[in-house]
Order: sequence, then C-alpha cells, then structure tokens
Amino acid sequence: MIDLSADRAVFRQLADLLRDQIQSGELAPGRPLPSELRLAQEYGLSRTTVRQAIGQLRTEGLVTVDRPRGTFVRVPERAELVTLGRGERVSARMPTDAERRTYRLAEGVPVLVITATDGSTTVHPADRVQLTRP
Repeated sequence: MIDLSADRAVFRQLADLLRDQIQSGELAPGRPLPSELRLAQEYGLSRTTVRQAIGQLRTEGLVTVDRPRGTFVRVPERAELVTLGRGERVSARMPTDAERRTYRLAEGVPVLVITATDGSTTVHPADRVQLTRP
C-alpha cells in the first residue's frame, strides 16, 4: 500500500508496487497497465503522481507508452548469445539518440560496448544479449 506519511516519495512507492506486479507476472508482458485515472482513484493519488510513477517505470525500461492506447508492460526481446573473445572488454552506457532509434530501444535501456583487443568496438542492446566466455 501507499504510505502518505513515509519518507519515500509517493510516486516511487506506486512505482515499487507496479514494478512488483510486473516482476511477479501479475502484470504480464504485453498487457496494459490500469489507466492513470484508475490508478489515481485506486490509490487516492493525483494523476500527476501516477504519471511520475509510470515515467519512472518507463525510464527503467519496464513499460512502454503508446499514446493514445495506453501504457503496456514491455515485452522482453529475445536474447542473442554473444561469446566474448580472449582479452575483449565490456562496458555499459546509455545509448545515443541514433542508437536508440537504430535498435528501437525503450527509454532507460543501456547498450553494451564490446572492445576487441585491436580496439574495434561493437554495440549491443543490453536487454537483447547474453554474454558468455568460451
């Protein structure tokens, strides 16, 4: 439940509740979240607070907003297995706008940059790869 007297911001509490429902499968991938109005009424919050909570989940890459249809639990992408070569390094960063468009990345999804021993790099959406060593 939402504790209006808690030190934690109310929108973060709502985001925590919705995140738990997503992670437990109660809100399944591809399914819509309740409307902003319904969430506001159910928890006795303003729509602004509900929008902040949804914005937090969007930033985390857990939901997508499809106006005017609504907000949906993000469907995880199929992961590609990438084998790291000897001496290759991996770093994570947020994508550029061009990378976000190229890979159709949801807001909040980072990219993994693999740097080979010769200095060349490859970029992979972090939500679509699984790294392994030979």
